[in-house]
Amino acid sequence: MSTIKLFESKKIRSVWNEQEEQWYFSIVDIIEVLTESARPRKYWNDLKQKLNSEGFTELSAKIGQLKLLSPDGKRYSTDVANSKVLLRIIQSVPSPKAEPFKRWLAKVGYERLEEIENPEIATKRTRELYKAKGYPDDWIEKRMRSIAIREELTDEWKNHGIKQKIEYAILTAENI
Repeated sequence: MSTIKLFESKKIRSVWNEQEEQWYFSIVDIIEVLTESARPRKYWNDLKQKLNSEGFTELSAKIGQLKLLSPDGKRYSTDVANSKVLLRIIQSVPSPKAEPFKRWLAKVGYERLEEIENPEIATKRTRELYKAKGYPDDWIEKRMRSIAIREELTDEWKNHGIKQKIEYAILTAENI
């Protein structure tokens, strides 16, 4: 499935990868939006070299190329990245438009460190997110209990030698 996302009314080409169950986004489109460069492809090539020289050597292994539809109606090989890699690239873009993303990443990173220190914070945050999405309190409570029970169950399976994803899938399907 291929689609176009909008960011500040600019088109971001994206493709859903069924096997990996994640979106891949055109890096050049993201660069164009964040930098307003007249030559986003050149900007991306220069940034790629800079990232490699600064030690992000696994970049080429994490960037894919897919044929995406271009404005002229033809499909061209285009560098794409999943959300995780894309957020890492955005961290390296010196642009005022990239700053909100960088602040958000810093906030999320800080919150994650808090959760490592105190796991109850993660539980509280999960409840707050469900509440913000409009779920009723009784549904939230049932959901939190089911998550805890599922974790206990999968831990028990792990203790009994279950290792592969397919084994977990089979056991989960049997218990539904």
